[in-house]
Amino acid sequence: MEKARKRAEELRRELERHEHLYYVLDAPEVSDAEYDALMRELRELEAKHPEIVTAESPTQRVGGKPAEGFEKRQHSRAMLSLDNAYNEAELREWDRRVRELAGDAAVKYVAELKLDGLSLALTYETGSLKSGVTRGDGQTGEDVTSNVRTIKSVPLSVSAERLKKAGVAAEFEVRGEVVMPLSAFERLNEEREREGLAAAVNPRNAAAGTLRTLEPKIVATRRLDFYAYFLLEKGEYFKAGQEATLEKLAALGFKVNPHRVCVESVDALLKFIEKAENEREGLGYEIDGVVIKVDAQATQQRLGYTGRAPRWAIAYKFAARAGETTVREITVQVGRTGKLTPVAELEPVFIGGTTVSRATLHNADFIERLGLRPGDVVKVERGGDVIPKVVEVLKKGGAKKAFVFPSSCPECGSHVVRAEGEVDFRCPNAACQAKLRESLLHFGSRGVMNIEGLGEAVVAQLLEKGLVKSPAELYGLKVEELAALERFGEKSATALIDEIERSKKAGLARVLMGLGVRFVGERTAQLLAEEFGDIDALSAATAEELERVNEVGPKVAAAVIEFFAEPGNQKLVAALRKAGVEMTAEKKVRTEQLAGLTFVLTGTLPTMTREEAKERIESAGGKCAGSVSKKTSYVVAGEDAGSKLEKARELGVKVIDEDGLREMLKAGNS
Repeated sequence: MEKARKRAEELRRELERHEHLYYVLDAPEVSDAEYDALMRELRELEAKHPEIVTAESPTQRVGGKPAEGFEKRQHSRAMLSLDNAYNEAELREWDRRVRELAGDAAVKYVAELKLDGLSLALTYETGSLKSGVTRGDGQTGEDVTSNVRTIKSVPLSVSAERLKKAGVAAEFEVRGEVVMPLSAFERLNEEREREGLAAAVNPRNAAAGTLRTLEPKIVATRRLDFYAYFLLEKGEYFKAGQEATLEKLAALGFKVNPHRVCVESVDALLKFIEKAENEREGLGYEIDGVVIKVDAQATQQRLGYTGRAPRWAIAYKFAARAGETTVREITVQVGRTGKLTPVAELEPVFIGGTTVSRATLHNADFIERLGLRPGDVVKVERGGDVIPKVVEVLKKGGAKKAFVFPSSCPECGSHVVRAEGEVDFRCPNAACQAKLRESLLHFGSRGVMNIEGLGEAVVAQLLEKGLVKSPAELYGLKVEELAALERFGEKSATALIDEIERSKKAGLARVLMGLGVRFVGERTAQLLAEEFGDIDALSAATAEELERVNEVGPKVAAAVIEFFAEPGNQKLVAALRKAGVEMTAEKKVRTEQLAGLTFVLTGTLPTMTREEAKERIESAGGKCAGSVSKKTSYVVAGEDAGSKLEKARELGVKVIDEDGLREMLKAGNS
């Protein structure tokens, strides 16, 4: 037995070494046949002696029964989105803001390729892989550990020797991107074609769909790849900075993209961006831009975050890719607000890794300006996450009849209206099925109520069978009703009912987004929820009370009041309450001791982060600004305070330190 155990350990170490050489370093030392022979010997040993099998054994990458579904799991800290820059001017403006906020601190940037895949968080305990969780809505993702274990570039364990050499604790988290190599994507579509199935649209969607497949053995055949870019310890980013983080990740055995630079100027960034764009076709995987991060973590902390993204990072998106194709016809779709949008139905064309068959035409004025008619050959652009759009008519198709915008809604037949001064036509019918369809899809979408499984096909069937007439009626659905839908079974129905039930606890901010109040996005919804605490207080708020909320102006305040004054919306809120949807939030305790005062933060404070200081000021009724002016009440200066401190002295603005701020905050509570 001891001899078998020892040999098994030797084989595991050897197989892990070869997997790292092949899948991470792309430098294999043995042939496939030699690798297979080692794996076969280990499998036979473990089959004879089941007691020597370990969870980290290479033989255990694929095993066990198909998953019943994926559990939701909270992230250790939010996985945020990135703001985008689309040209040199926008990148230089971002650089200017970074340097202004950084003060006298030297700024270096790490630029990395922006892989077009899906984000994943891996948690390790005692050096062994514990969980793999998708980004989800940024706060909560799906636990896809069984599938992650099949990805050969994800280490199942990191040895104590590697951890010690890298100076990393045995409990850590790695974040990165899962991609499907183009070779694997092409092979997948060849298989789908042989089976008579529709081709996968692009590698990103194929990777996402693969990772959510409930059968790990299928996932293993798809050859997904994982590139690491963040290292966290106890929920905090690695303190040495981004460049050092990438080096540590490589030392731990993770695959790190070699295409990166650490530079000090925008000019150097632009050179790297140009090089990356020129080389993207030969990489073997899809990229859609370059991610740029401030290197030093201390400077990252000083810069802080907006409501949805770090100020210390940005994604430079490559210029839109274009293709030529023919417009088959022009149709009109109706959105959840009733807006009618014309759409070009196209001869399918492959642009930037995706087959495009539809493109937006924006509005009637846009079509008239282009002189577009069905049959015309057009130029279509697709850039980043932007919806494909027709940008130019290249050749007339001979059609004599111009497109005429419909006078009635294509979904419900109601007469459409176009308010004076607006370019958009709208359907005024509150009961329009198209508005309801889009409202349901928006309500259940990721980042709103996050009801996994409530997709277009399901919503279409719910409406066709008359099972749902408002978002509130989702909560009255029964398993047997869903199980009767096409391509549904009891297991799928139960999973969707569980998702709907779980969404009841999403909280006030998510409900506000789900209701579709105009101008109320994620950040504004969160601020309103924290200010008022429950939907009744919010619906009763006056314009003056609403405008006291940070970042809420007259336009947003008017939209909120208008929404809650509408009887149909009042009825919807009442129905959601009756269904058990929680429409409350933890109300931030706010005082008035700093009311009417505007603060500017500069430098590194001794014990508070900038975000904490900003939070404390706003909770006490004060406001924070990004630059110093005559309207500034106080500048709070820390170590390495820069130009803002000089500006304050020039204008005679009072300067205080962290202790001074604490005294002001304390004064109102004494």
